[in-house]
Amino acid sequence: MKQIAENLARVKEQINAAAGRSGRTAGAIKLVAITKGRSIEEIQTLLDVGQNLLGENRVQEAKQKYDQIHSISPTPLDKHVYEWHLVGHLQRNKVKSALEMFTLIHSVDSMRLLVEIAKRAEIRKQTANILIQINTTDEEGKFGLESNSVIDFIESSLSYPHARIVGLMTMGKFTASADENRRAFALLRSISETITNKKFPGITMQYLSMGMTNDFDIAIEEGANIVRIGRAIFDGAN
Repeated sequence: MKQIAENLARVKEQINAAAGRSGRTAGAIKLVAITKGRSIEEIQTLLDVGQNLLGENRVQEAKQKYDQIHSISPTPLDKHVYEWHLVGHLQRNKVKSALEMFTLIHSVDSMRLLVEIAKRAEIRKQTANILIQINTTDEEGKFGLESNSVIDFIESSLSYPHARIVGLMTMGKFTASADENRRAFALLRSISETITNKKFPGITMQYLSMGMTNDFDIAIEEGANIVRIGRAIFDGAN
């Protein structure tokens, strides 16, 4: 478990360096530690060293961990102590469970999903914070809106205030050359700026979620303020 703490410290050093290259401080960048496939013990190691922003890809796996943790003790991973983000694809039939656990959903990619989130959030008397996922690499079969459809999507979303759009998310290609993803990340930043300039009521571009283990430094240079990293923290790969 000591290795996880050392890996995390190394990742934070790289984030700090990339933030400096983009004219920002490391404090401006949120690190989401991706805990997919990781044990409760590994998660607790992160919390013990102050990493309290965690991310899961699947609602079902997250629910199993959530229930296991709270059967042991009601407090160690209480949502008031840490944040848990959903970074993977969300099915509409899992929305109710997702809203019980996650403070931010990164992966909204259809109006049907947004409407379901808004409906479920209204029932719970809450407003769900969401990011719109955009396919900036134009890969077939990849989740995310096409970049040229985002403005129409935002306009349609205005009828559903219980699903509050607070930014955008994208995934780069899985490539050996991280710099190949720079164009995709720059495109997401450009779309965010366009949305901001249109001043849609209730819509903010607070977050740009982009960059994972193989390309998070490039993403930060291009404006990311949320990066999603798992392998570099748990396995030391980068």
